[in-house]
Amino acid sequence: MGYKVAIVGATGNVGREMLDILAERAFPADEVVALASRRSQGQEVSFGDKTLKVKALDTYDFSDTDICLMSAGGETSKEWSPRIGQQGCVVIDNSSAFRYDADVPLIVPEVNADAVVGFTKRNIIANPNCSTAQLVVALKPLHEAATIKRVVVSTYQSVSGAGKEAMDELFNQTRAVFTAGDIKEGGKFTKRIAFNVIPHIDVFMEDGYTKEEWKMVAETKKMLDPKIKLTATAVRVPVFIGHAEAVNVEFERPLSAERATEILRSAPGVLVVDKRENGGYITPHEAAGEDATYISRIREDATIENGLNFWCVSDNLRKGAALNTVQIAEVLVNRKLLTRAKPKAA
Repeated sequence: MGYKVAIVGATGNVGREMLDILAERAFPADEVVALASRRSQGQEVSFGDKTLKVKALDTYDFSDTDICLMSAGGETSKEWSPRIGQQGCVVIDNSSAFRYDADVPLIVPEVNADAVVGFTKRNIIANPNCSTAQLVVALKPLHEAATIKRVVVSTYQSVSGAGKEAMDELFNQTRAVFTAGDIKEGGKFTKRIAFNVIPHIDVFMEDGYTKEEWKMVAETKKMLDPKIKLTATAVRVPVFIGHAEAVNVEFERPLSAERATEILRSAPGVLVVDKRENGGYITPHEAAGEDATYISRIREDATIENGLNFWCVSDNLRKGAALNTVQIAEVLVNRKLLTRAKPKAA
């Protein structure tokens, strides 16, 4: 017997990716339901070799559904996730709505899978921010080896992290550059994104950091260790898919580049591609469509004691969102943590 799984936000970038990954990984689902807002009702989405008709979220009964993968934005999640959870369905939410709630576990399976048991308080599990997810996959094994004191990270985040409209904006602006057309600005981004970089993701906070940068701090502390000090600069770059990060780490104990490489090579979810030669590293282009978090450019930082630098790249739609969400669902299944919903009476 398999499970009944609902995807909320099935017509969006991440929702479609969730459907693809459920099929790719042969998730034990007897039934998969695609849900979205009423304006998307009746649209068709692909699930493996099947085509699913999208149903409306606001009229769907979750009482016989086991797992809901939620990717419809924070406001929708705030409204619907608690209601869905109360019907006995476990929500795995991709938005920021519940990440900082003490009663909701924030999970990256390679990092803190054991914390998933806390979902029973609200029947909600949170998926972290895409830039945090790939970072903590790399930091976790290094922290276990030498205890991290401080992290300085600069992100190079693709436009897909801001949704389909942002991808369209990059495409249209790039096309306009080459056709001498009118470059329209002021859509999803505050400045032109084509052939440019923008040091601004999410809203500004009182201390001068953006919300995206704050998320990385708060989420790393919650999932990995509250003692870790972290500072971030989040930058949007004209890349369609794949986030990259330049990471500087200071440890309590010595950790050589060679030993760090050995540790990362054996870490779950990590692939090290690090040859000190032309092309001996991974870029977002190569990471797109892949599940792994790729690590390159591992080297010691001679400016501080016990310092290390590395380059971290991952597909933000997969490990940063859809894949991590499905992996959390797999943890629930493999650890037999789901109480099967009773089918509705005929």
